[in-house]
Amino acid sequence: MRALCCILAVAFAVTLVAASTADNSAAVMRKLPENLKLGAATASFQVEGAWDAADKSESIWDTFCRIPGNIKDGTDGNDTCKSYEFYQRDIEMLKFLGVDFYRFSVSWPRVLPNGFANKISEDGIGYYSRLVDELLANGIEPVVTIYHWDLPQNLQDLGGWANPLIADWFEDYARVLFDALGDRVKTWVTLNEPKQFAVFGYGMAFCAPNIVSAGIGDYMAIKNLMVAHARVWHLYDKEYRPTQKGTIGIVIATDYREGASDSPEDIEAGKIAFDFEVGLYSHPIFSTTGGFPESVVKRIAERSAQQGFPRSRLPEFTPEEIEYIKGTSDFFGFNHYSTLFYAADSYKPGIFDIPSYNDDLGAVGTYGSYATTSVPHTTKIPGGIRKALNWVKDSYNNPEIMIFENGFGNLGGNNDIDRIDYYLAYLDAVLDAIEVDGCNITRYTAWSLMDNFEWNSGLSVKFGLFEVDYNDDKRTRTARASALWFKDLIATRTLDPDYEPRLEEIKF
Repeated sequence: MRALCCILAVAFAVTLVAASTADNSAAVMRKLPENLKLGAATASFQVEGAWDAADKSESIWDTFCRIPGNIKDGTDGNDTCKSYEFYQRDIEMLKFLGVDFYRFSVSWPRVLPNGFANKISEDGIGYYSRLVDELLANGIEPVVTIYHWDLPQNLQDLGGWANPLIADWFEDYARVLFDALGDRVKTWVTLNEPKQFAVFGYGMAFCAPNIVSAGIGDYMAIKNLMVAHARVWHLYDKEYRPTQKGTIGIVIATDYREGASDSPEDIEAGKIAFDFEVGLYSHPIFSTTGGFPESVVKRIAERSAQQGFPRSRLPEFTPEEIEYIKGTSDFFGFNHYSTLFYAADSYKPGIFDIPSYNDDLGAVGTYGSYATTSVPHTTKIPGGIRKALNWVKDSYNNPEIMIFENGFGNLGGNNDIDRIDYYLAYLDAVLDAIEVDGCNITRYTAWSLMDNFEWNSGLSVKFGLFEVDYNDDKRTRTARASALWFKDLIATRTLDPDYEPRLEEIKF
């Protein structure tokens, strides 16, 4: 491995005074638990570029990005960090931080150009094999996400996640990865954030594939993805776990939802909103009864009847499917960014399309009195992550929780004290969940390692610990103040509320 591209020994003698906030001003210095692993994350479409390298085929996001107006800044997936070409620099950055693990995802159309397992790309699978080997050679554990939203376009042409046969296709794809990488990869994620790619992609116009079958196609996709996830878990559990000795689970976006007041009506609105947001995906797997949450089943059935449908728009699981899906995750994969508050009287008939997921939910969420920033869905409400973690603990008999995404978005700048302030407050809440509440949390992952293609926001929104220069053909990465903070956190394993951010000109 070559040395760092450039580390300038001359530091900017810049010390930034972190803005204190009410959320962490009273905090004390805290040691991290010994068993809490720290890592950073990316996703294939967001960082790799090389959308047509070798024999790779198009994904639904390649198609989506080419339609004018879909991406706010007009960029596309080939404007990314070029990690397909420069992945060794990514590893150097990870080694600089000192992380325990790196969570990345595999591009389905890069490995299976036809979408089907009859043709495996030697170039595609070779890329991920080299990445895994070099991570391990540098003492970094690979954590691999099998699906992070970039479905092969030709499978979408056949219906994608709305086609029940997706379970077969997904199982075949996973088998290819287990065969090629499973001897070295010991932590697998089946699906990342099912709500986001099912509801935003098949019921709304936010994400690929932009089907917009509101209140119908999104629910079809949800049922099918749950079955597909279970198929892959059972495949690994029966055929690969005995020899590969790994662990596998799903990752669910677990942003918190609660009532806007203490009134019974608002409390109930918050509970139903959380069942729609999280329970649709967690209840079939982690509950003792299985199936979709009763509140969601009842609400959608009632709305469907009122709208003249002969049956509920939410497809039912068979009794066999309920049993098949129960227990199909070795851990609760947990992503979290912020919290929304719901008032029962916020809903008025006609404010949402009928039928639709939002109309079924029947309330409107806000960030309450909390100050939003340029990226509202990362509004800093650290109490929400503690409540969400406790909800998982209390609802599902305290499963092992792996936090696989938590981070702060802004519009750029390397003196990112706002990002450090967010991380300090949220990690403090995570430590409360561990030490005070007894939540079984074993991983914490910063999103993201570097700036990347932030879906329909394009390159305009920044989440990276490292800034990426998109005007440089080599996509030079520069450490932000938050990268140095994360490096210090890992080195000392101490959360210091009085940490004074600093900047050094460190480039990769």
